Amino acid sequence: MDNYPERPSGADLDRRLNIEIAFDNLLARLVRRELRRLPQRFDNVAFRVVKGKLRPDAYPLVTLKEARSAAREAKKQWLEGKDPAALKRERKRARAAELITFRVLSEEYVEKQKREGRAASTLSKLEWLLSLAYPDIGDMPIKTIKAPDALVPLQRIEKSGRLESARRLRSTIGSVFRYAIATGRAEHDPTFALQRALATPKPKPRAAIIEPDALAGLLRSINGYKGQRTTNIALLLMAHLFPRPGELRQATWSEFDLERCIWSIPEERTKMRRPHRTPLSPQAIDLLLRLQPYTGYGKLVFPSVRSAKRPISDNAMTSALRNMGYTKDEIVPHGFRATASTLLNESGKWHPDAIERQLAHVEKNEVRRAYARGEHWAERMKMMNWWSSFLEGLMAKNDCAQTR
Repeated sequence: MDNYPERPSGADLDRRLNIEIAFDNLLARLVRRELRRLPQRFDNVAFRVVKGKLRPDAYPLVTLKEARSAAREAKKQWLEGKDPAALKRERKRARAAELITFRVLSEEYVEKQKREGRAASTLSKLEWLLSLAYPDIGDMPIKTIKAPDALVPLQRIEKSGRLESARRLRSTIGSVFRYAIATGRAEHDPTFALQRALATPKPKPRAAIIEPDALAGLLRSINGYKGQRTTNIALLLMAHLFPRPGELRQATWSEFDLERCIWSIPEERTKMRRPHRTPLSPQAIDLLLRLQPYTGYGKLVFPSVRSAKRPISDNAMTSALRNMGYTKDEIVPHGFRATASTLLNESGKWHPDAIERQLAHVEKNEVRRAYARGEHWAERMKMMNWWSSFLEGLMAKNDCAQTR
C-alpha cells in the first residue's frame, strides 16, 4: 500500500491557526510601534498621510519592512522641512499626467478657447486642425510626445501639398503643449525644435480687382445678378463697406443705427476682439432699406434660406461670384477689402491711418499703437461717402460707355 501523510487532527489544526493569529498580532504590534516612533508634533496633514499608510490593518499588504521604510522616509522628509502630504499629491499628479493623452489636452484647450469667447468659425478651424494630428499622436500620453512624434502628422500633411495647413498645425500643437506646461501636465514644447523642419509656404494674397474699369464690370455683374436677393445685396454691401465677410454674414439688425448712419460690430464678432464702428454712406443705407422687407422681420440681416436662425454660409457669396463667371484667381469676397485699400490709398485724398482704422487693422508697431488711439471718425465718414459715390460713378461711366 502507498504511504500517504497522516491527516492532521482537529487539535493540530487549531494549534496551527492559533500560531498564525499570534504571528499576525505580533506583526501588527510591531507596525503600531513604528507608528509610535513617528514624531507626534509632525504636521497634522503629513502625520495622517503616513499613519494612513502604516495603519495596522494594512498588514499583510504592507509588510513590516515596508512599514519601517515608509516611517524612515517620512521622518527624513520631516527633518528636511518637506511636506509629505504635498509630495504625495505631487506623485499622484505625475501619475495622472502620464495617462493624459494629446487628444484629451486638445479638447480641454478647445474648451478654454470657448470660455474666452472665441468666434464659432475660429473654434471650428481649431478643432479641424487638431483632428489632423489625432491619427498619429492623438492617443499618445502628452509627456511621451517628442519632436519626431510631432513631426509625423506635419510631414504627412506637407507631402499632400498643404504647406500652409502644416504650418498652422505646428503652431496649434505648440499652443496645446504650452497650455499643458502651464497646467503642469508637460515639461517642454516639442514643436519649438520643428521651426525650420517644414517647407515655408509662399505667401499668396487674396484675389482682388484693383483696376477701376474691371471693378466697374464687377459691380455691374453683381447689380444684375439673378440669384438670391440677400446674396446680391450682401455683395454690394461688401463693395461699399468692405468689412470682413464673416462680420457682414452674421450681422444683426440691432447693430445698425440707420438714423445716425452707424454700423456697430460687437467685439465678440471681430477678428481682433475689439468693437468696431463703420460709417454708413447714403448708398449703404439705401441697400439696407431695400433688404428690410425681405429679412427685417427677424434677427439676422442675412439669414439662411433653410433657417432664419442661421446666417448665410461663408460659401454663399463665393458661389455667386463663380456663377457670374469670376474665378478664384480674380476675386474672392475678402478681396473687396484689398480693392478698397488700394484705390483709397491711390486716390491720395485720405490719411493712411483713417484707411487702416476703417479696415479694423491693428497697428503693428507697439509703441505707436500705444499712442495712436484715435478713430479718425470725422475723416472716415467723409471717406466712406466719397467711396460709395466713387463706386456709383464707376457704374454710371461704364453704363454710358456701353450705351455708346
